[in-house]
Amino acid sequence: MTTRRIISTEKNFLDQDDKPEEKSNISPAVPKHVIFKLLGFTLAMIIVPIGSYFLTVNTIFQGNSSYAGGMAALLANVVLVAYVIVAMNEDESEGKDAAKKESKKER
Repeated sequence: MTTRRIISTEKNFLDQDDKPEEKSNISPAVPKHVIFKLLGFTLAMIIVPIGSYFLTVNTIFQGNSSYAGGMAALLANVVLVAYVIVAMNEDESEGKDAAKKESKKER
């Protein structure tokens, strides 16, 4: 069997207590507005297709559930594409904001 020898010059985890404490960053990893946007689109993804199915099955399509289901699927895709567009625009705006901050720092 082998044993571990601790050399007096070797640093161990107890020696790390002597270092000054660093402030911890407790800010959330994802901003609140992004979470609210995601929750809004999640609710829209649930409510819009189901609501459109039940609204159109008897009013527009006179009981034809195939057409009403197709309309619900189409509107689910519309919500999904809208989310992708909003997310892409938000990503571009963050990039522009970062570029503006960098240009101000250089001046």
